[in-house]
Parts: sequence; structure tokens; C-alpha cells
Amino acid sequence: MMEVETVTSERARPDETDLLSLHEAIAELHASQGDFRTAYEHLRTALGIARTARPQIPEQLRREFDRLRRERAQAREESLRDALTAVYNRRYLDNRLADLLGDARTPLAVALIDIDLFKSVNDTFGHLIGDQVLRRVAELLREGVPAPGFCARYGGEEFMLVLPEVQPGTALRIAEHARRRVAQHAWSEICPGLGVTISVGVSHEPVSGPEQLRMADDLLYGAKHAGRNRVAYRERGGVRVLEHCQ
Repeated sequence: MMEVETVTSERARPDETDLLSLHEAIAELHASQGDFRTAYEHLRTALGIARTARPQIPEQLRREFDRLRRERAQAREESLRDALTAVYNRRYLDNRLADLLGDARTPLAVALIDIDLFKSVNDTFGHLIGDQVLRRVAELLREGVPAPGFCARYGGEEFMLVLPEVQPGTALRIAEHARRRVAQHAWSEICPGLGVTISVGVSHEPVSGPEQLRMADDLLYGAKHAGRNRVAYRERGGVRVLEHCQ
């Protein structure tokens, strides 16, 4: 899985800066977390240092700086994750897709995935079981995504696999393996009588971002229309469905 890029907007690392700059950097981090009182105290300290010689950085201050950087990075990561399933959320998906679709040099496939008859799962087994299904499906989808690709929750019971730098045949294999993992999973371990499948629409076209998503949505509908638990794609201008063993 591709991970969120390391935050690079902070000032230089502690071993590359002096005490004045470090206090300023810590003040900035505290301010970004809403702790303006502590930020002000560090700025006052920085002002005092600026009026005198610049001493060596105490180890305690280095540790505070590192802790704040880790907390800020963790907060940023959490803001880009779906709270229920832990895959990336729609905010991250939209931002990354905009970047990837804007780079014509990089081939890109998207696989739009829908849990078949998910409303029936909620109605029959309850919403708590439905939430467990969403989490487990997300885990199964993430398993087969090669870097720098990723899985995101598109909305409701829909997910998307974003697969940069892969060719159409590879994208179809990834989607089919994901479909098979879900279909063959031991869902009865969650609840007796429970069964879950997914339908997938795979788009790998050199078109604009909105158009590629529309095509993936149309292909997903084609997979549903073919009987669900299918992977649909476009070939020679027509919709095709992968043959598979249940």
C-alpha cells in the first residue's frame, strides 16, 4: 500500500538547526494544534535567544520537537483515513486522483467496487454485522494492491482501487483476485448464513478524470447487470465480463 507522504513543511531537523530556529519550529507546531499559549511561550523564548548568543540545543527540547512532528504526522494520516474501515477516505482519494489523472505519462487504472446486495446484509443481519462486513471487505481489498496503488472508500458500500503504473491485463487480474478473495472468504465466521460478494468495474482509459470515473461506474453497472459477483471491463468499444469459477 502506498502511504501518505511524509510531512515536509516543517523547518529543518533538530540536528541541522540552532536553538532559536528550533523554538520557532516548536511554536509553529503547537500553533497548528491550537495550543497558542505554549506557542507564544516558545516564541518569547526565541525572541530572548535572538538578543543573546545562540546556545546548544538541550536534549529535552529535541525530544519535544520530535514528539510534536510525530503527532502532527499521525494527525494528518488519521485525517485521510476512513474511520470505520481504515482505508483512505474520499478526501484523500479525490486529491490523489487529481494528481494522478493530471499526469498523462503515468498509466492509471481504477476499479470501482460495490458490495452486492449490501442493504440486504444490513436488513437481515443488522448494522453491526454490516459494519464488520465493510471492515473485512476493506481488509481483503487492500491485500492485493501493489505499491504505489491504494484502496479508498468511495462512499457507503463502494470502494475504489487506484492502480497507477499498471497495464490493463494486470489491473484486471488484481480486480479478479480481489473478487475471488471476497467470494471465498469464510463469512460464516462473522455470522452463520452470511455470504458476501462484490461487483467490479475496471476502467483503464486515457481520458479525463471525471470521464474515467464515469466509465468505471458504467462498467460496475455492467457487472451488476451480468449477475453480480463479476468483474467488467471495456474492450473494442464494448463491455466484457471476466469468466470465473465461483
